[in-house]
Amino acid sequence: MLPLDTVSMNNQLNRPKALNASLLALKSAGVEGIMMDIWWGIVEKDAPGLYNWSAYKELILMAKKYGLKVQAVMSFHQCGGNVGDSCCIPLPQWVVEEVNKNPDLVYTDKAGRRNYEYLSLGCDSLPVLHGRTPVQAYADFMRNFRNNFKELLGEVVVEVQVGMGPAGEMRYPGYPERDGIWRFPGIGEFQCYDKYMLANLKAFAESAGKPEWGQGGPHNAGSYNQWPDDTRFFHREGSWSSQYGQFFLEWYSSQLINHGERILSAAAGIFKGTGAHLSGKVAGIHWHYGTRSHAAELTAGYYNTRYRDGYLPIAHMFGRHGVTFNFTCFEMRDCEQPEHARCSPENLLKQVVLASKKAGVSLAGENALPRFDDPAFEQIVTKSRLQVTKEDHSQGSSEPMCTFTYLRMSQSLFHPDNWRKFVPFVRRMAEGRKSQLSDDDKRAMESCFHAIRPLIQEALAASV
Repeated sequence: MLPLDTVSMNNQLNRPKALNASLLALKSAGVEGIMMDIWWGIVEKDAPGLYNWSAYKELILMAKKYGLKVQAVMSFHQCGGNVGDSCCIPLPQWVVEEVNKNPDLVYTDKAGRRNYEYLSLGCDSLPVLHGRTPVQAYADFMRNFRNNFKELLGEVVVEVQVGMGPAGEMRYPGYPERDGIWRFPGIGEFQCYDKYMLANLKAFAESAGKPEWGQGGPHNAGSYNQWPDDTRFFHREGSWSSQYGQFFLEWYSSQLINHGERILSAAAGIFKGTGAHLSGKVAGIHWHYGTRSHAAELTAGYYNTRYRDGYLPIAHMFGRHGVTFNFTCFEMRDCEQPEHARCSPENLLKQVVLASKKAGVSLAGENALPRFDDPAFEQIVTKSRLQVTKEDHSQGSSEPMCTFTYLRMSQSLFHPDNWRKFVPFVRRMAEGRKSQLSDDDKRAMESCFHAIRPLIQEALAASV
């Protein structure tokens, strides 16, 4: 992944000299390609329907020059307010103006706090953006991208990842970090209190013959930084498993899946026949996974509990549109997590692997946090084989993930100690090796390191 601010708000490449040296170093190390965020807030900044792709065209042609493939992320969210966000890129100014006039266009919690990271799915089909619906605006953006880059699609731009929520992930902003609202490992809060979501919930409740259930979210679900057992809704025997709880969680999660379906359906039609594959990203919410309710996943919109698989419906939806299931937290080990938070990234990943196999969709991976240590690299190599246990063999044989995208290119990556670990990791991933490199391989790696050392020094110096 390239830095979030590779393209500036003025639609120019930041630090182009460092970028050139960095891309050449990555290619020399055996990296196959780069992932770049293509920000809605930069390209369509000035007016609805007025697109400026100039910096991205320069960037993609730079990748082509060095023989690198591109994963282009349609980033319809705001940058700023999430883990790793190192800059601020808001939604397009004309969209922000509409939100200022009608704050119900964005997700809202039970206290009335608005989240400006992404437009609420409640208004997906309403002409609230200068006569266009949000889904139409997203589709127009993707269509214009296709038309401007048609000669590079399939050849250089091999994948288009479609953003469907905060941080580009298909989820609700249940755990916003901005202003200290949420802190790990809080359970988060439901985001269904804008007037459009409430109207949808009311109609859903009335159709189910339970109009009294359509007034809002659960009143006993606690607050962002509480734990499951602090609440009557999420604790072991809580109302999450009651008839009402099942009704609400089914509605909340189905709205998210329907949102993804609307956007991916449009994307599939737009990019059909271009040679570029589609992918969608799902968040790796691993905290409180060891509890019955899986509270943090529920508030983010994944109806996954100890007794219900919340990822299989998502995988099936992706499969209907030929979309790769992109998942994060591949580097994490259970033994590294705080015991009191009941985290289990490894069991979560296993569940997602099985869901993707059952649905027949390809699985791609990312690391959740930037790490350069041997245990993290070793974990990624191991988990990249998508192995299943003996009792799970009925779900298909072990096969590698289709791609792995490393987070992220930075100054830290090019520091000598980190680079010496990164290059062998790339080689092992490319060759599908579980075992460590041989002494001959290590000597070859050291020779490679010395050969491209000037590039690394140039990339470091130019990025300061």
